[in-house]
Amino acid sequence: MSVDAPPDREAAGSRTTSPGPRQRRSLAERFAPYGYISPFFLLFGAFGLFPLAFTLWLSFFEFRLGGGDPQFLGLENYVWLFGSDAFYNALLNTLTIGLLSTVPQLCIALALAHQLNYSMRLRNFFRVSMIIPYATSLVAATLVFGSIFSNSAGGLANVLIGLVGLDPVSWTNGKWTAQFAIAVIVTWHWAGYNALIYLAGMQSIPQDLYEAAAIDGASRWHQFLHVTLPGLRPTILFTIVVSTIGATQLFTEPFLFGNGAGGGALGQYQVIAMYMYEVAFTFGRLGRASAIAMVLLVLVIALVLLNTGLARLKMRDRPIRTTPSGGAR
Repeated sequence: MSVDAPPDREAAGSRTTSPGPRQRRSLAERFAPYGYISPFFLLFGAFGLFPLAFTLWLSFFEFRLGGGDPQFLGLENYVWLFGSDAFYNALLNTLTIGLLSTVPQLCIALALAHQLNYSMRLRNFFRVSMIIPYATSLVAATLVFGSIFSNSAGGLANVLIGLVGLDPVSWTNGKWTAQFAIAVIVTWHWAGYNALIYLAGMQSIPQDLYEAAAIDGASRWHQFLHVTLPGLRPTILFTIVVSTIGATQLFTEPFLFGNGAGGGALGQYQVIAMYMYEVAFTFGRLGRASAIAMVLLVLVIALVLLNTGLARLKMRDRPIRTTPSGGAR
């Protein structure tokens, strides 16, 4: 006895499979998503990749500001740069000013965010006030701080240190005094901005972790060490990277602090960005300035990788240990 095939199978076998909706999509529909994101890549290529590639190309040529055809020099610009005492002076000043400003800036920001994370009167007012230094014009703020750290005895900084019996300080003429004053400007400008970033990261940490730590007898300080800091690890790494990049690109603060004096009479606070500006627009050597720019790029990448690696080693999770009486230690 023969068994007939089901009608639906016979019909399925007798007709050809029609293309589905995905197969009927036109070529324009397939490439439409790439068209939506293309403006970003076009702008990035025009204002990001092309200037970078052109600067790299120009660093191998002798090209003067004001005319003339570029002349290929090979690595001579880099040989000149690494043999220049002014470059090493600017490099050292950049590192010291960056260290004097970045470390206190992030520590102050972390302390402010930790305090604002708890309930307190006028908390919203203080949160808003944290962004005021960042919103203030950096040029105006630097000029104000320049008058505060004036070399005269009537400057506010000298008046304050005179109250404790110290002699007036010539802030712009000394190396460490000038760098300290510039670091104060940078810290004042960016501490509140980083505090708000830390505050946002603290508010994303689950409250259950703090409650469990409090039940185990952990004090507020131990909660900060063992709950807040591990929870802020990605945020702290982000601020370290951004602050490191900003420290290597300092220009406005040291330039205006000495009223455009080129980093002081002895270059005591001349940073790499100022040195690059001087080589390009004072001496008109665009090829050498391009070599400085490429070395600065390598320096930024190296410092970011170094700081990120050190931060990862220092910020490992440490479990809360409790004593037999329930107190955390």
